[in-house]
Parts: sequence; C-alpha cells; structure tokens
Amino acid sequence: MKNFIKGILVTALLFSGSVAASAAELGKEYRLLNPPQPVSSKKIEVLEFFYYGCSHCFDLHKPLSIWEKKIPKDVELIYVPTIFRDSMEPMARTFYALDSMGMIHKMHDAIYRALMEESRELRDVASISDYVSTKGVDRKKFTAAYNSFAMQSKVTRAKQMIRSYGVGGTPTLVVDGKYLITGLYPQDTLRVLNEVIAMARDERSGGR
Repeated sequence: MKNFIKGILVTALLFSGSVAASAAELGKEYRLLNPPQPVSSKKIEVLEFFYYGCSHCFDLHKPLSIWEKKIPKDVELIYVPTIFRDSMEPMARTFYALDSMGMIHKMHDAIYRALMEESRELRDVASISDYVSTKGVDRKKFTAAYNSFAMQSKVTRAKQMIRSYGVGGTPTLVVDGKYLITGLYPQDTLRVLNEVIAMARDERSGGR
C-alpha cells in the first residue's frame, strides 16, 4: 500500500514538473510591456506586427492563419504592417488599401507568396497595382485607396504604434496591450500565444 501511494506521489510530481516546464517563461518567451498600451476592444486584442517581405513572418503566416480560423470568441486578431524604413511603406500602404476595399483576407496570402515564393518586385504603386489587378482587384480603386489622404494617417499611426509598443523586429505579437511575443519558432509562438491569452483572460476576470 505504501509503495502504491509513493508511486502516485512520484507520478504527480513528475506531472506537475512537466506542466511547469511547458508554461511560457517570462523574459524568455514573452515579456511585459512597460508601460502597457491601451486596448480599445472589449475582446482580448492580439496584434501581429508583420512585414510582407519578412521570411519569418511568412513562416508564421500559415499556422497563424489556421489558428485564426479557430480563434476564441473573446479574442480579436489585428494585423499591423511594420515600417522601420521608407522602403517598407509601400507594403504597408498595400495592406491598408486592400483592407479598406474589404479584400485583405483574399489577398493577404497572395501578397506574401508574390514576394516570398514568386520573387516579384513590388516596390511602388505601379508594380503593386499591376499585380493585384491580376488577382481580381480593381486597379483604379486600389490606386485611389493607396494614394488617399486617409492612407497617410494610417501609415503615421502604424509608425507610432511601432515606437509605443517597442517593436524591434518582425513578426511580433502583442496581447492585450501588455504581453509581447517575438523571436520564437512558429509552433512555440502559437503555444506561448495561447498561454498568454489565458493569462490576459484570467487578468480581465479578476483572477490576478
């Protein structure tokens, strides 16, 4: 009987140790933003700071897209195109133009593939509009959206967010304005993302 009880205790200790080992590590797999950033949504906000020309973003794109299809009802995923230098702005404008046209879900994957698999030169509005028009996007409407006055405010806002959130590379995920995840392999990124979302949910419910 004593051996039986001892076996149960050992098993429990091993199990608890494995659970602890699988928990996301603060400072290693995610960090806390200081100061935290405001969240406008009632849902748990997940921001993905990305760049279409980033190979690591492309690696995360597919598993994150699959994750998004099963996203919890209390979670919202928001894409934020990253602009570290002027040469990255055309892709940010492309994202916002397509988003304003209601075509970003159709074209998000296509833009990634055009750059990362097809090695297309999409550097300005002319080459980009030529490409998206082959995918069924209205060239005139896209060009108008790309060059619109509202576009500049969106680009300016994206640049401000990069500074406010302390984004130093892509892809970077920020959960609920507080938890930042970056520099991990895709499978680890999603594991930590789910764990951090649970933390944010617990915090919102008053559990912490």
